[in-house]
Amino acid sequence: MHNDNAFPALSSDPHADMLVKLKVINRLEVGPVKVEKQRLVAPYTVWRNGISDSKALIYHFEEDVFDPAEPESQNLANIIAAQVALNYGLFCDEIVFHGIFDNVDQQFLWDMADNTATEIYVKKIMEPNPFLIGDVAKTPLIHRKSYLQSKLLFPDSVAGATAPTFNEWKSSPQRNAILSSGGKDSLLTFGLLNELGFEAHPVFGNESGRHWFTALNSYRYFKKNIPTTSRVWINSDRIFSWMLRKLPFIRADFANVRSDEYPIRLWTVAVFLFGTLPVIRKRGIGRVFIGDEYDTTWTASYKGINHFNGLFDQSRYFDIALTNYYRAKGWMLEQYSILRPLSELLILKILTKRYPELQENQVSCHAAHKEGERVSPCGKCEKCRRIVGMLLAFDANPERCGYSQTQISHCLQEIATKDLHQESVSISQLKWMLSNKGLIKLSDEEKSQLQPQPQVLQLRFHPENSPFNELPADLQKPLNQIYSAYANGAVIYNKHKWMTFDPLKPEKK
Repeated sequence: MHNDNAFPALSSDPHADMLVKLKVINRLEVGPVKVEKQRLVAPYTVWRNGISDSKALIYHFEEDVFDPAEPESQNLANIIAAQVALNYGLFCDEIVFHGIFDNVDQQFLWDMADNTATEIYVKKIMEPNPFLIGDVAKTPLIHRKSYLQSKLLFPDSVAGATAPTFNEWKSSPQRNAILSSGGKDSLLTFGLLNELGFEAHPVFGNESGRHWFTALNSYRYFKKNIPTTSRVWINSDRIFSWMLRKLPFIRADFANVRSDEYPIRLWTVAVFLFGTLPVIRKRGIGRVFIGDEYDTTWTASYKGINHFNGLFDQSRYFDIALTNYYRAKGWMLEQYSILRPLSELLILKILTKRYPELQENQVSCHAAHKEGERVSPCGKCEKCRRIVGMLLAFDANPERCGYSQTQISHCLQEIATKDLHQESVSISQLKWMLSNKGLIKLSDEEKSQLQPQPQVLQLRFHPENSPFNELPADLQKPLNQIYSAYANGAVIYNKHKWMTFDPLKPEKK
C-alpha cells in the first residue's frame, strides 16, 4: 500500500497516457461536514472544466450520537464522510477533504485510497466490465508502483496534527456490534454471539435505495425482538449513482444493466462500517463483527499486478487495518469476523439448523422486491441460485426464506449451466452434492470430472485465510465447539497440504 504522501509519478510505459485519460475529474471536494445530534451532512462537489456540481451525503441515526459542539464528534463525522470518496482516486486530479483530520486519519485515507485505486484498475478497468464504453474499455495493461492518481489534500489540517483524544471512548468486549445486512453471515454472527451470552447489538446500514430491501425482513424481526437493534440511514447509493454520471466512460444506462457487480466502486463495506461508529462509541461497544467467510481473503496477481481480487474490504487484512486504525486513534475497539474457518455451505447449514427463526428472515439477493409486508428474493440472480443450491444440498427448504417452487426449479437449472461466485472447490462440492441427490443434471463429461471436496464441509484453519488463534480467547473455544457439531471434522493447512486437526485439543497436534 501507499505509504508516501506524495503524488505518484507516471511510469515510462508508452501507454501511460491511457491511464491519464482516466482522470476525468479536476477536483472532488468533501465537506465541510455539518454535524447534528442525529445526523451528519457532507456536501460532495465535483469540479470539471471549471464547472461544479454538488450533492449531499447524509447519515441519519435513530438516536443522539453526536454533540455538535464536541471536537471528537466533528472529527468522527469527517472520517465517516470521507469513505465514499476513496473509490475515485483513479479518476481525479485532486480529492480535497475539508475539516480536521489528524496524521492517523490522513495516513489511513492515503493507504486505503491507494489500495482501492489498484483494485479498481484491475477489477473494473482491466477485467471485462459491461458498464465501460469508449477507449477506456480497451485500456492496455500499464504497470505502475501506484495507481492512485489523485493528490489527497487536507487544507484545514495542520501537518502532524493530532485529533481530539477521545478520552470518553470507553468500551467493554462484552458488548459486541454486528454489521447487519439481512444476509446469512450477519444473521449467524448475531445468533452465535447472542447464544454465547454477549450483549449483541445488530446495527443495520440502511442505504436509501432498493439495497435496503435485502435487510428489511431481518431488521423488522430484530427491531421487534432485540432491544439493542439500531439502524443508520445513508444515502450513499445516491452519491455513487451521481458520481457514475460524472465518469464519461460509464454507459449512461448503467441503471438498466443487469449485473451482479457494481460498475466502479469497491470500497463499500467501510461506507457502512464507519457509519456504525457513532452508535458503537455511544453504547460503549468494544468489538465490531463483520460476517466474512473463508473465501473472502485472497491475494492474487493480474499479469504482474498484485491485488486482493476486489475483496479487500471483506478480508482479514481489512479487519487488521481497521483494528490498527482504531488503536492508533485511541479508540477502544477491535474488529473481527468469527466465520473465517467456515465455507458458505457450513455457514448456511449452521444458521438453518441452529437458528431457524433467524434464517427465515434471510434475504440474499441482488434484486429483492416487496410482496405485501415482506421482501422476497428474485429467484433469478447468481446469489439466489447459490442460496437455493446450498439449502437443498443439506436438505433444507428454500421456501422458508421466500423462494417459490418455480424459483427453486429455475435456480437448479441455472446452477447446472451458469457460473457461481464461489471458490472453485466450493462450487465443485456443491455441484457434486446436488448431482448425487439427482437435483441437477450435468453433462457426462462434467460429471466424470467432478470430484468431492471434503474440506469445504470441514473447519479450515489456514495461515492466510483463517489462522487458528486469531480470535480472542473468550470466543475461540466456544465457537469451535458449536462449529464442530455441524462440520465434518477440521483441517489445518501445513506444508502445502491439509492435515487433520482437532481445534478443541490443538496442543495434542
